Amino acid sequence: MNVLFVCHRVPFPPKRGGKIRPFNIIRHLTDAGHKVTVASLARDAAELEESRGLAQHCEHTLVEVIPNRVAWPQMVARLPTASPSSFGNFWSRKLARRIDAAAATTRFDLVFVHCSSVAPYVERLAAPLKIIDYGDMDSQKWREYASHRAFPLSMGYWLEAVKLERRERQLAAHFDLSTCTTRAELESLRALGVSTPSDWFPNGVDAEFFAPDGDGYDSDLAAFVGRMDYYPNQQGVLAFCRDVLPALQAKRPGARLAIVGADPPEHIRALGKLPGVTVTGSVPDVRPHVRRAALTIAPLAIARGTQNKILESMAMGVPVVCSPQASGGVDAVAGEHLLVASGTDQWVVAIDRLLGDAQVRRQLSAAGRDRVLSHHSWAASMRRLDGLIEEAAK
Repeated sequence: MNVLFVCHRVPFPPKRGGKIRPFNIIRHLTDAGHKVTVASLARDAAELEESRGLAQHCEHTLVEVIPNRVAWPQMVARLPTASPSSFGNFWSRKLARRIDAAAATTRFDLVFVHCSSVAPYVERLAAPLKIIDYGDMDSQKWREYASHRAFPLSMGYWLEAVKLERRERQLAAHFDLSTCTTRAELESLRALGVSTPSDWFPNGVDAEFFAPDGDGYDSDLAAFVGRMDYYPNQQGVLAFCRDVLPALQAKRPGARLAIVGADPPEHIRALGKLPGVTVTGSVPDVRPHVRRAALTIAPLAIARGTQNKILESMAMGVPVVCSPQASGGVDAVAGEHLLVASGTDQWVVAIDRLLGDAQVRRQLSAAGRDRVLSHHSWAASMRRLDGLIEEAAK
């Protein structure tokens, strides 16, 4: 098959959530013998240069740079219109022309879109089979933002959610199949009243790359891993350091927290002044930081879809304590494969239990990795996707 794959962030190297899922789909389609043309966007020349390696995993690449100085005015211009502002963040006339030119010279048997924000590029394009992978339902993410931010930001996020819900519903009608990352996201999609077929296939994790190393760990250390220029991550660690960490240290004075992630703003860097807290900023490889910790935390109040940071930690045999919101996108049983905590007291009890009992930690470590291998492998996820494509093509 000739495949046109359109995604919102150039998916190489697959180092962050928005790139990991599309990269693995592209690699799978190419390994299956299909000729894949990838159309995507980079934010700057550095990201474009870094993405050159994608050419090894597909037939052709169509990548255009859309800097923030262009994207932001496009977003603002959509505020008084029915079009979601976030769609302006990913619109490039150059990329649109290149996609149209490619479609004029190549008969694409499958058009596959990852993320609704780039669906307008191929919304009206005719093809034997068209699939839109929403991944996470962005409209619901904006609804959650609205409930956690003060006016006037809350109103802006609410308006964007309303616009996106309308467009997500409209877009589904132009595709033969709509997919999501989790059952919960699929329920959100279907609640919009879409009439076309819809289903889900999970995110996976590279369990060979993210694997235990057999070395020891620091029995007083917890770690948080995630990009620190992302609001839900910022909110999560701020609340944890404000409410949970002092209560934990009152019970276990040696307890420490490492905040590991790129681009922390000043108010996150300031957390490094707290007793026992380290803010690393960007690191070349998160694995040593995770493996050195007794556990990782995901105290997110806003969490859509699958948190890759949870899967990666479980794959490395490092137990996870997370919020109910963060656990929702992981196919795991609370108390058996990971621990779920809500409220300061539950968080303190769960973390203290893992820090203080090596046997409990070993059990959760083994169970967590086993669950990733059985329920979150990319091979199994791609087999499920193959079945969805085959069914949609009938």
